[in-house]
Order: sequence, then structure tokens, then C-alpha cells
Amino acid sequence: MKPKLVIGNWKMNKSFEEADDLIIEISEHLEGLTLQTGVVLCPPFLYLELTTDHAEENEFSAGAQNCSEYSNGAYTGEISAEMMSEIGVEFCIVGHSERRKYFAETNQMIANKVDQLLKYGLIPVVCCGEQLEDRQKMNHFQVVETQIKESIFHLTKEQFETIVIAYEPVWAIGTGETATPQQAEEMHQYIRQIIEKKYGTETAYATYILYGGSCNAQNALELFSQQNVDGGLIGGASLKANEFVSIIEAAETVLKDN
Repeated sequence: MKPKLVIGNWKMNKSFEEADDLIIEISEHLEGLTLQTGVVLCPPFLYLELTTDHAEENEFSAGAQNCSEYSNGAYTGEISAEMMSEIGVEFCIVGHSERRKYFAETNQMIANKVDQLLKYGLIPVVCCGEQLEDRQKMNHFQVVETQIKESIFHLTKEQFETIVIAYEPVWAIGTGETATPQQAEEMHQYIRQIIEKKYGTETAYATYILYGGSCNAQNALELFSQQNVDGGLIGGASLKANEFVSIIEAAETVLKDN
């Protein structure tokens, strides 16, 4: 079993002082541990350099929550992949359901962002997932497959091997609802099969597929124990140091038991 990966998505939360305190508290919890699990903190843009400074001396990496689909130019308010790479950001979330819903991001826009991130050496964390209506109509596999094919299947095999995928059932984000471990495993297995058909077995099983959707300290162990769940994209639970560290510990427990 390959090491797990746990990514904290802070979304638009925390003051600067609160962000600094949270990073320090997480760092203190992780200090002295020999982690197999990869840990990434994705704060708001304003706190990225703070996070990269802390990451230099601690057992985690810094990630962003979004990037521009353009390299540079007259795009007021945008942040480019190159800018983030220059301050040591290593990961970037793209295609989150909230970006799709509130900012009308399309699969093509997400594909453009992935290209920018790869150009400047960042690891894209590409989100996919269905609405409740899609699942009720039994269209959830088709929806997720289309999102994946249109946003990342234009990549070469070599490019694709740097991609992280995060499956987030939209109906379970910030609602307290969680896909059952069986539902999560079913979709993760399906995603891996899609990748296998396109890029081969070795690439498919090396690809990290994370679960996002109200993953917390109580359900992380069972979710991470599923064969095709390689970790989690954590939302609200990443804003509390104790809970976030408990999720990381759950990932470590799964690795030790296997």
C-alpha cells in the first residue's frame, strides 16, 4: 500500500493571526513524528507565504485553493501558477465543486488551469463529483467520467502521473452527510478503472484518488481503509488542529495495519 495523502482545504476562513496559530498548533502535533502520510495545508491566498515559511521546517507542504488559467497579463484579481511556484507552493486544488457552482468553472477552464500548474511544476489536485440529483438518477458515474475526461485526459501519460484526483460527492460537502465507505470505494474504483483504460494499470494504481465530502476524525479510519481510497481532501475538519491531526493519525493507522 502506498502512503496516504491528507490535504486540508481551509476555504475562505481564518484571520492572519488565527491562520498562524493553527499552522503552529498542527506543527506542534506533528513534531517528532515519522510520518508516512503526506500532509498539505491549503489556506487562503493571503496566507500562502506564511504557510510556505512554516512548511520549510515542518512535516507538511503548502497548497493553494485555485489558480488562474492564464500565465500573466491584464486579469485583475487573478493569481498565476508561476507566482505561486516562486514562493514555494507545491500543490493547488482546481475544479472544486464550489468553484464550479459559484464561479461557473467549466471542464475546459479546469483543463487550462491544470496545464498552467504543470508548466510551473505544481501538483494539481483535480476535483470531480456529482450532485445529489445525478446520484438519484443513477447518472453519477457518467458525470464523474465526463469531468475527468474533459479536464485531464488531454495530458500525456508522463504529465498525468503527477495528478492527484479528489472525488467529492457534492451532496456531502459541508452538509454533515458523508458517502458510505462502500459508496466512496465504488466510485474510487470506477475512477481507477477509467484511468487504467486510458493510461494503463501501473499509472492507474499509482494515481492518488482522495475522498472529499465531510471526512472527519470519526469516519476517516473506515474511509481510508477502503482499497481505492488513498487519503482525503478535508474541509471543515482541517480548521481544527486536533481533528485534522486525528485524521492524519487515522491514515497512519491504516498504513501500519497493512
